[in-house]
Amino acid sequence: AAQSIGEPGTQLTMRTFHIGGAAQLADQSFIESNFDGEVKIRNRNVARNSNGDLMAMARNVAIVVVDKSGAERAVHRLQYGARLKVDEGDQVKRGQRLAEWDPFTRPILTEVDGVIGFEDLTEGASMSEQIDEATGIAKRIVIDWRSSPRTASLRPALVIKGPDGKIVKVARGGDARYALPVESIISFEPGAKVNAGDVIARISVNSAKTRDITGGLPRVAELFEARRPKDHAIIAEISGTVQFGKDFKNKQRLTIVPNEEGAEPVEYLIPKSKHIHLQDGDVIEKGEYIVDGNPAPHDILAIKGVEELAAYLVNEIQEVYRLQGVNINDKHIEVIVRQMLQKVDIVDPGDTDFLQGEQVDATELEAANEIMRSEGKKEAVGTPVLLGITKASLQTRSFISAASFQETTRVLTEAAVNGKVDTLEGLKENVIVGRLIPAGTGAAMTKLRSIANMRDTLILAQKAEESAGAPALSLAAPSTQPVAAPKPAKAPAAE
Repeated sequence: AAQSIGEPGTQLTMRTFHIGGAAQLADQSFIESNFDGEVKIRNRNVARNSNGDLMAMARNVAIVVVDKSGAERAVHRLQYGARLKVDEGDQVKRGQRLAEWDPFTRPILTEVDGVIGFEDLTEGASMSEQIDEATGIAKRIVIDWRSSPRTASLRPALVIKGPDGKIVKVARGGDARYALPVESIISFEPGAKVNAGDVIARISVNSAKTRDITGGLPRVAELFEARRPKDHAIIAEISGTVQFGKDFKNKQRLTIVPNEEGAEPVEYLIPKSKHIHLQDGDVIEKGEYIVDGNPAPHDILAIKGVEELAAYLVNEIQEVYRLQGVNINDKHIEVIVRQMLQKVDIVDPGDTDFLQGEQVDATELEAANEIMRSEGKKEAVGTPVLLGITKASLQTRSFISAASFQETTRVLTEAAVNGKVDTLEGLKENVIVGRLIPAGTGAAMTKLRSIANMRDTLILAQKAEESAGAPALSLAAPSTQPVAAPKPAKAPAAE
C-alpha cells in the first residue's frame, strides 16, 4: 500500500513546483442536475427577493431530484444565500442548473420585509466609505472598531424596521438585527425598502477560497500524520438551537442548546475575527460547520465516527492525486487508514484487566470482550483513536519493527525495561532476524503443518500413555514406548 501511494509521489513533487498554487481556485458556484426527474425541496426555508429570485434562507435547505418511481436520485445541500433556479414540482433535465451562488462572497440576507436601519455604524469609527477602483461606485465597508478603546463597545448591525419605525420581529423570535463582521460590505442605504431574501450585506471570502493550497505532498503528509490544520473548521458536536452568549475578551461565545430533554448544552469560544454564518435561534445539525475551513480529522472521528473519517481521509488524499491526474486504487489508502485507527482508548474497563484511559489495540479489546461475553461478565468500552502514521508505526506490538523505524534507542530501552517479548508475527521483524516472512501462499500451509505436528505429537503421546498405563505425558517428556518413540522425533525432522 505504501509503495503504491509513494510511487506517484515522485511525479507529484516535480509537478507542483511548476504549477505553483494561485491558479487553483477550487470552488464551484452552481449545482447542475445529473439526472432527469422531478424537484422536491427539503426543509423548505426560501424567500422570493425583490428581483423575483428564490433564495435559500437556511443552511439545511436541500434540492432532491426524484425519478418517476419516486426514488431519490440525488440530494444537493444548498449554501446559505444560494439562488434557486427551480421550484418544488418542476421537471428537470440532466445538465440543467438547479441553483447558483457567488463563490467569492458570503451573503447576509434579511428574513422580513421592511426598511433598513443602521445601528452603531458611524463614519470613521466602525464604517468607512471607499470608492471601488474598478466601477467608481462608493461602497460602505465595516472597519475594525475594536482596535480603539473609544469604540470597542460598539456592535455594528443592520436592523429592519416596520412602518411604525420599530424593529420587526422575525419568525423564530427575536429582532431582525444582523450583526456585521469586520470587512463586510453594506449593500443598501439607510432607509431603503427591502424584501425578505434580499442581500443586505456581503462578506468577502476570496482569501479563504483559494483553498489552502498546500497541494501536493505536504497536504498528503498533513493528512497521513493526522495534524490539525491551522485555522481549522469548528464542527457542531450536537444538534440543537444556536444561542449567542456574552463575549469573552476577544472571543464570541456560542452555545448550542440540544433539542433532547436533559442533554447538556455545548459551548464554543470563537475568535471574533472569524465570521460565524449563524444567527441567534438558528437550528444546527450535528456535524455541520460553525466556522468554515479544513476540518481537523480528530474532530470528524469524535463527532461523526470512524466511517465518516475513513471516507474523508480517502477522499482528501485522492483529491491531491486526482488534481495531478494520478489514479490510485482506494484500497491502498484504506489499508493505511486502518493502521492509523488500530488503537482504542479504554473508557470503561468493565470486568477486563484493562485500565481506564489505557490505549490498546482494537483487536486486543475485541478478544478480551469475546472472553467476557462467553463468561457473562461486563465488557470493556473503548473509543477509537486516530494516530498519525509515524506514531502508529512506533506503537506496533513488535518492538523490533518499531526500532527499525525511528527513535531506535528509545524503543529498545523501553522494550528492555518492560521485558517485552516479540512474537515475530509481522513482516519487518522476520526480515530483520533473517527468517522467511509469514506471508504468501506457503504461509498458510506452514501454519497448518505446525498445527498438524502438534496434534500428531499429542495423539502419539496419548497412545503411548494408554498402552503403558503410565501417567499422562507432557509434550516435552520423552516417550517411554520403544515403538512409538522414533515417530514423534522423526516427523518434525522430515518436515
